[in-house]
Amino acid sequence: MAGRFVRASKYRHVFGKPTKKEFCYDNLHISRNAWDTNLLKVNPEYISVNWESSGGGAFAVIPVNERGKLPDQIPLFRGHTAAVLDTDWNPFNDRIIASASDDGKVFIWEVPQGFTLHTDAEEIVDVAPVSKLGGHSRKVGHVLFNPAAENILASSSGDQTIKLWDIGTGQAGHTLKHPEIVQSLSWSANGAMLVTTSRDKKLRVWDVRQEKPVHEHPGHEGAKNSRAVWLGEHNRIATTGFSRMSERQIGLWEPGRVAPIGGFTSLDSISGVCMPFWDDGSNCLYLAGKGDGNIRYFEYQNDKFEFLSEYKSADPQRGVAFVPRRGINVHENEVMRGYKTVNDTYIEPISFTVPRRAETFQSDIFPPATGVKPAMSAKEWFDGKEGVPNKIDLESIYDGTAPVEVASDYKPPFAIPAPTPAPAPVASPKKEPEPAPVARAPAPAPSVADQKSSISAMANKFQDDDESGNDTETSSFEEIARPPQRQSIIIKSPNKPFPIATTPPPGTKHSPSQVSPVRSPGNTTPSVKHTPTPSAATTAAAAAAATPSGTPIDVSLEQIKHLLVQQAVIISSQSEKITSQTGIIQRLASDVETLKKRVEAGSQEQSERIRQLELELEEARS
Repeated sequence: MAGRFVRASKYRHVFGKPTKKEFCYDNLHISRNAWDTNLLKVNPEYISVNWESSGGGAFAVIPVNERGKLPDQIPLFRGHTAAVLDTDWNPFNDRIIASASDDGKVFIWEVPQGFTLHTDAEEIVDVAPVSKLGGHSRKVGHVLFNPAAENILASSSGDQTIKLWDIGTGQAGHTLKHPEIVQSLSWSANGAMLVTTSRDKKLRVWDVRQEKPVHEHPGHEGAKNSRAVWLGEHNRIATTGFSRMSERQIGLWEPGRVAPIGGFTSLDSISGVCMPFWDDGSNCLYLAGKGDGNIRYFEYQNDKFEFLSEYKSADPQRGVAFVPRRGINVHENEVMRGYKTVNDTYIEPISFTVPRRAETFQSDIFPPATGVKPAMSAKEWFDGKEGVPNKIDLESIYDGTAPVEVASDYKPPFAIPAPTPAPAPVASPKKEPEPAPVARAPAPAPSVADQKSSISAMANKFQDDDESGNDTETSSFEEIARPPQRQSIIIKSPNKPFPIATTPPPGTKHSPSQVSPVRSPGNTTPSVKHTPTPSAATTAAAAAAATPSGTPIDVSLEQIKHLLVQQAVIISSQSEKITSQTGIIQRLASDVETLKKRVEAGSQEQSERIRQLELELEEARS
């Protein structure tokens, strides 16, 4: 192990876990339109998927809890006169969704209360849009809600424009004139900037309220499509694209910097576009290949993408979506969940999990997630306001209570147990004489195992208290008592009440004096250490050790010497036994060699005798 360095990371062992076919969403008719979009969008309650339908365009909305084979006829969201190319969910209302179509229109929809695909009605009734946004002259390829402002929607069109809509009023407040057709777009976390890639192979960063690009850089040189995603609250952008030799690449950009940080990194030579997805909680970037079944994931650290692992599947995907972090399962240490299309007939969930056996809340891998309350209204955004929405403490979700809102810059505190203070020595006016030792019957000689445990316990008794807090080898797989299972809840939009899960009965939690998370400077993985309550004997021993005489320490050292002498005697006797056994083994080996020689000599004599008999037989025949 000398010279070997392993990068420390909480997500180094994250693995993707597929779902059995019976728990997927089957019997779908996913659109086969060739426009380069993700086909899927998902939130904690619903999945939207572009649908293959006749008589105009449509898309389907599937409740996430209605798994299995879907009915042959389901209610669709129908209203476009051409194929639906893209959809996007409102980040602050799980029932509002926008759609973009080949007919040049943007529609806003609301999922009905109690919406389900399993209905007993004789006639299936489709859902109609609640508003229509018209203004583009050609097909609309992308729609994307602002992550910070309420009701702000961006739409990109083949007419080489990007419009910024207030869906509450139905008006386009700003229009960005793009020199080429947009291939992808992504918002910054505060909703003030927009990054785009286009057919002219350039990366542009827009100040949307000024309606002009503030940065423009040459991007990937390949002819195929390029994608860009803003890295959350970081001032960084990740892009995927192709080189001139059609190799897939990834790039990391700082707005205003002409070239990517560290240059482009080649991935492979597969022809499918890489769809990037950013998780701001874990600082991880997921790359899903269109046309192959693999999903790579990287950790952003020190202005580099460190490769973590790759989820591999034999089933290729054309569409992929990831759920917002407020919808993950914190009880199963799930840090991300993706949904992929398979063979254009069903959707398969993939759970990305940190393999830890401790089942208490893991605060180091679950920082607060973006909440459901916007940082500003649409009017405030158009007036120039900036901000990041408040977040939700995921520990409240783990406990099954109503989500607790925290500030956008909130950092969970590290709980460090306070050291137990040593009792102060009691001043005595007169020193009491020590009692004479009581004669005891001689105890049987202890075994070697007992000697080792006794010496270890005696050494730990005088161990420095600071050493317990500097353990850099704390394992993230420490097994502790399993707490009672609590029901997970889903964070829903503010127009619905939060379901309250049942809390465990009193007395089932560890008290703070028993269990407290401990963190070391080099390891952010929490472990659980038990702080026993000091007994009366331990308190008395500590008080005696604090006195100037130091007699208890001398007595303990004498006990250690005595134990070492006894252990030396036992080891000596065992060595004599081993020596005698070694002599026996050597004698047996000598006997075996002698027998071998005798067998070999006998074999030679028999061979000579057989040869003589053969000669006599030949003479007799002649």
